[in-house]
Amino acid sequence: MLLSKMFVPTLREDPSDAESISHKLMLRAGLIRQISSGIYVFLPLGFRVLNKVINIVREEMNRIGAQELLMPALLPKEPWDETGRWDVYGDELFKLKDRKGRDFCLGPTHEEIVTLIIKNTVNSYKNLPILLYQIQTKFRDEIRPRFGVMRSREFLMKDLYSFHDSWDSLSESYKKIFNAYKKIFDRFRLKYIPVEADSGAIGGKVSHEFVAESEIGECEFVVCEKCRYAANVEAAKSKLIKPEEEKDEPLELVHTPNIKRVEEVTSFLKVPAHRLLKSILYIVDGESVLAIVRGDDEINEVKLKNYLKAKEIRLATEEEIEKHTGAPLGFTGPIGFNGRIIVDKRVEGIKGGVLGANKKDYHYKGVSFGRDFESEEIVDIREVKEGDLCPVCGSPLKKKIGIELGHTFQLGTKYSESMKAYFQTKEGELKPFIMGCYGIGMARIIAATIEQYHDDKGIVWTKEIAPYHIIIIPLKEDEKILVDSKEIYKKLLHGGFEVVYEDRPLSPGEKFKDADLIGFPYKLIFGKGYLKDGLIEVKRREDGEVFKVKPEDIEEFLRKEIYES
Repeated sequence: MLLSKMFVPTLREDPSDAESISHKLMLRAGLIRQISSGIYVFLPLGFRVLNKVINIVREEMNRIGAQELLMPALLPKEPWDETGRWDVYGDELFKLKDRKGRDFCLGPTHEEIVTLIIKNTVNSYKNLPILLYQIQTKFRDEIRPRFGVMRSREFLMKDLYSFHDSWDSLSESYKKIFNAYKKIFDRFRLKYIPVEADSGAIGGKVSHEFVAESEIGECEFVVCEKCRYAANVEAAKSKLIKPEEEKDEPLELVHTPNIKRVEEVTSFLKVPAHRLLKSILYIVDGESVLAIVRGDDEINEVKLKNYLKAKEIRLATEEEIEKHTGAPLGFTGPIGFNGRIIVDKRVEGIKGGVLGANKKDYHYKGVSFGRDFESEEIVDIREVKEGDLCPVCGSPLKKKIGIELGHTFQLGTKYSESMKAYFQTKEGELKPFIMGCYGIGMARIIAATIEQYHDDKGIVWTKEIAPYHIIIIPLKEDEKILVDSKEIYKKLLHGGFEVVYEDRPLSPGEKFKDADLIGFPYKLIFGKGYLKDGLIEVKRREDGEVFKVKPEDIEEFLRKEIYES
């Protein structure tokens, strides 16, 4: 295609409101434009890349026997009420009413709808397993859209749903889809790692995220470099190290005037942070719950919420703290607290500890768990930190961040039971379908690729998803150069290559800058060298290597480079 006829609005400078490299380069290279917070237009170049991503994902889904369908983006409220997720999703749902006052939402995910389809059409184990997928626009009213297309309010997603008659069947399909995901991300040449994950609002028992390694992103995870254990921080565990045996001390009420923060209390009472027990009051589905961790730990609210099987969990307000404990913020503790107490496993066995006394300006010193306060609910509710020991091999864990590319879930019967979706077993019994669901964010693949493949000049596309593979750049208004370069252009087009011809009235420097910014994998340069020796200069974007190729050999050379290397 002639570049002069293409709509490629490149920018010379980084947009001031773009945070991530991928966001900056997608805007500068003319791939996308923003029309509102978290809402983007894919321009022609960006849409070509997106379609290549879609095609690769579709190929691998079809390869494992999944069947494509298309469900509506506009979803009725009733199925969401059946599963309880109309309220669970809350403000993340884009909700609307039709002219008759009926409630709808714009779909953020499609578990309810696909379950409804199967409920009304499949009634026997003989039809199972079934794997259905779609590539569909999703909508989520994100509080803070950021990083360009990585966290947007409208996004394209591949979501696959599987239905089974047994857990063994689900496990078999889960492994097959898990491996298909690995093949997909390998084809994109992404550096990624599968990590154990929390199921969140989707639900289910087993869950994995596929995370692209990156310096930016919102997925925090830990990894053991020895045994490769990896988990999202929301689900991560670490090896429990029992505290050194300490002696009981007498319980003592001490005056701590306006001393509230961990570092203030430990300094004032001259105790290490691990012996200070932080007591945090939560309101969980309307009830007060006290959660206790060591002073050198943080509460993982996802773990706490999952343990409590709560719909809603939030920190208590200062007024609520005073109401439930009789003391202001900073002096909360379990002694004398009349309510549910959840204790982290690392608190068990502590002696000589320090706690808030539920009395303004006072703490207890010499606290022993089991003697001065106790709880039958001793569970893992702490957030794993860098340097904690791997739960598998005991080596130190490293904390990293990355971009979530895909997520897989073993849902079990969460949706089929709540929606009364049953099938008849071989024995004639009615049982709920056992389900799995599996998602991939299409635009995130593009963003992650750019985060991993770029330099100071622009994007360095992998050949798999580059918008075009080749750009031909004639550098002189010489008749031979123009005639020969256009002849090569026609030859390559006829040979099935994805090629662009640079015919804009710009300086050589401007042409090269745009070519490198957009990231064409190969530049074919016709300049002084061509007039001198008749050889085409081919420059590979990936590593900058230059080749001199005879015109009659150019097609074979490029075919080997692009399709066979």
